[in-house]
Amino acid sequence: MKQPYKWDNYSDQPYPLQDKNYKREMRKRQIGSLLKTFLVSLFVLPLSIVMTPFVKRKKIDSNEFFCIGVDFERNPKESLEMIEELGATRILLRIKLWEIQKLPLLKEFILSCRDKKVTLKILQDREHVEDLSLLQKDLETIFASLNQHVDIFEIGSTINRAKWGFFSVDEYSRFYKVAYDLKISKFPLVKLIGSGVIDFEYHFSAHTLFNLYNYKYDGISSLLYVDRRGAPENMQMGFNLQDKISLLSTMVWLSPKSSHELHITETNWPISGTAPYAPTSEYECVSEELYSDYMLRYYLLALASQQVDSLSWHQLIAPGYGLVDNREGIKQRSAYKTYKFMVKNLKNAQFLRLDIKRGYYILQFLVDNVLLQIHWSLKPTTLKKEDFFTPYSRDGEKIESKTLNIGSSPIYIYIKDSV
Repeated sequence: MKQPYKWDNYSDQPYPLQDKNYKREMRKRQIGSLLKTFLVSLFVLPLSIVMTPFVKRKKIDSNEFFCIGVDFERNPKESLEMIEELGATRILLRIKLWEIQKLPLLKEFILSCRDKKVTLKILQDREHVEDLSLLQKDLETIFASLNQHVDIFEIGSTINRAKWGFFSVDEYSRFYKVAYDLKISKFPLVKLIGSGVIDFEYHFSAHTLFNLYNYKYDGISSLLYVDRRGAPENMQMGFNLQDKISLLSTMVWLSPKSSHELHITETNWPISGTAPYAPTSEYECVSEELYSDYMLRYYLLALASQQVDSLSWHQLIAPGYGLVDNREGIKQRSAYKTYKFMVKNLKNAQFLRLDIKRGYYILQFLVDNVLLQIHWSLKPTTLKKEDFFTPYSRDGEKIESKTLNIGSSPIYIYIKDSV
């Protein structure tokens, strides 16, 4: 049974499957795998929750933590210029297996990225999920062409959404194993990450990490969106963003199938008034100001967890959810400045601690032997400016006023003579 695979160029994702009979029939065929997902998660999730307090934090290299997603076909000249301006040392690119003919164009773009480390997300369609010999052929072509230029290959994406081509974890495991077998037989130096579960649906993550397939991951990828919950600090089933990261990190540590690396390879918030480019309904969309605030706070909380090796914002240019709107020329949103100032201050920072008290957040970093604090509050309040510190706004403007308004937008405060 074949189902057309249609891509939405507005929101950069597949259209939902319209044939309900097809979806029902395909899920019936995968009932055994779905049952295994349920049983595995029934054991793994409670164990991971119990073990979470005992998993030690790592020391995250902040220079490689900040990653930005880029569409290599979308305003490539301007994209290359902005990648340099933003200062991120890692970028994430995507290639669609059904557009393998664009591989030379992708390689040309990668070679133009100079010293940037590249994560390449390999997107699947139903044909490549069903025809594993075709998958092997195309993956071998990609690896042979790019293995010297790509730091990390992410195999598959959004595996728990039928419109992306998978109907079960077993289907994904067979898909990933083709890449792993190629690594073992022909490309031993390629670094493969996988799992690719979107949202807080860790029953699928558990099954990708605990199964009997003969493969291993060099790291785990997650598309950890929290946009449907509003602010990144908001709760879902008793878990906020940091709780979700800690739980997933615990599963990665417990799994015999993966090294202890966790990469969030996709997250964002949709922007209000951008339909049909927004990937969700208007209800989930936020203003450009909140988009900037939420992005920065998401990055700060993820970095403070000291459990996420890299975090990729999705993405640089996209009218509905990107740092830049290209509908009428190149329009850099305020979030572009937010991202740039964040990387400038934190890409060489040493994390010290995070303090949270009644919705007031203070992160502390050491930057070139100077103490940097970043403040924000879920309930607006004020802070008196003292002579011994220099405050900057979310977007890098020096604050001269004697009273600091602490609210949704984080404020950077450098402490003089702190070390």
